[in-house]
Amino acid sequence: MRNIEHGRFERSLAGLTAFAAAVTTAEIYIEHYRASFGNRMMWSPIIVTPPVIVAGIGGVVSRRWAKTWLPLTALVYTANGLLGEYYHARGVARRPGGWRLATYNVPMGPPIMAPGLMTIVGGMGLLAAVLRRER
Repeated sequence: MRNIEHGRFERSLAGLTAFAAAVTTAEIYIEHYRASFGNRMMWSPIIVTPPVIVAGIGGVVSRRWAKTWLPLTALVYTANGLLGEYYHARGVARRPGGWRLATYNVPMGPPIMAPGLMTIVGGMGLLAAVLRRER
């Protein structure tokens, strides 16, 4: 709690956002590669990640980066995660039997909750942007 009160948590959370975005995107790349990037939108998480990583690292070093670029890039990253939720749900619906055979199609289709990780990482970046900075 003391770190949050004195602003050290903002810098830590900005750095953690950069690290988590890199790890999350590596996992996304591997899974989408396994699916042969069958839909062009599978590239979108890969494309929106580098700005988040740069802004997260910049947010550790600079207050200006933490208050301007980090929330902007984190918002795009979060929106991309929500869009991924839609595409994954649509992928389950397009399987034979769709949602009527959810007990089979949810485990065997695109992972429904996987894009939620992107949303959480983007939310961390948004949270880092609203926290107080240490002087």
